[in-house]
Amino acid sequence: MFCSTIFSAATRRAFSSSSKSGIPGRVIFSGIQPTGVPHLGNYLGALTNWVKLQKIAKPEDELLFSIVGWHALTLPQDPDALAASRRDLLATLLAIGLDPKRSILFHQDHNRAHTELAWILNCITPVGKLRRMTTWKSRLATSRNANDESEVDESLLNAGLFTYPVLQAADILVYRATHVPVGEDQTQHLELCRDLADIFNRTFPSTGSLFSLPIQLNTPSRRILSLRDPTSKMSKSSPDVNSRILLTDTTAQIKAKLRSAVTDSIAGITYDPMARPGTSNLLTILAACTDEDVELVAQRYIGKGHGHLKGDVAEAVEEMVKGPRAEFEKIRHETKYLDEVARSGAEKANERSEITMQAVRERLGLRR
Repeated sequence: MFCSTIFSAATRRAFSSSSKSGIPGRVIFSGIQPTGVPHLGNYLGALTNWVKLQKIAKPEDELLFSIVGWHALTLPQDPDALAASRRDLLATLLAIGLDPKRSILFHQDHNRAHTELAWILNCITPVGKLRRMTTWKSRLATSRNANDESEVDESLLNAGLFTYPVLQAADILVYRATHVPVGEDQTQHLELCRDLADIFNRTFPSTGSLFSLPIQLNTPSRRILSLRDPTSKMSKSSPDVNSRILLTDTTAQIKAKLRSAVTDSIAGITYDPMARPGTSNLLTILAACTDEDVELVAQRYIGKGHGHLKGDVAEAVEEMVKGPRAEFEKIRHETKYLDEVARSGAEKANERSEITMQAVRERLGLRR
């Protein structure tokens, strides 16, 4: 049985009737898997954009940022490591500037409405749509350290990994999110989410559409590559620890990793991602740290060498991460505070999602 919930007047106004007429502002949702302390690619990708969205959001906008533990289970996990990663990631979100009084920060697995709606959506999802998803192949390839997706053995595919785009759609739709900040690699999944929202609305019309079709927020994002293999993205799954910079790395570790970064033997510094991926990756990192156009940054290094560039990148990275790093080290040991943030965020998330699920159950005939 589902417990009855008393909702605040503000929440009822925000989630009453149809999404189009009932929500005065935007509802922005995004999630990140609990892989522990983020690396530079995570930070310069999704996380800095979340902070920017929080800063520019209007008072009537709602922001929900989730640590999606159920998604992590689609690949083998060590239970103790996963528990530590969940806590460290929450501490990181707070350390980089997300404010739990302004944004709802919560663990996905603290709200069962996600999996309830995921099952319902699974029941209306054509298998053909899931087979066209490409991300599960790349995730399997990465987990197996395969060179490319052609080396992936489909017998290793489990049902959770195959259907996790449906859970991702449920993550979004359970809050009737109107806008979703995701990278280009997730565009296909957001399109599936929109398709499922439309299928549900047409299959169970009642008095009108329940779900709006979420809009992709194309936030500026830098694609940060591995320092040791600049043909692939920076990743924590790489066996080479020098391939990535973590937000907790010391000044000395950052300098050492960047000194050993793969570049090329071509004289001079130019930005050419195809011909010079390693050099271009360093320029991309520097431009992201200083919030400049990468082409303009490259012009400053005409006639200079890789040693000069690597030194400047190390200084810029250190300047950017030293504040969040210090804050993280302080927060990560404040267990009571982290537990309270998680509890409060889950309470708010459950309150909002239960209103959606009451409407969903009513349309399905699963009435109390």
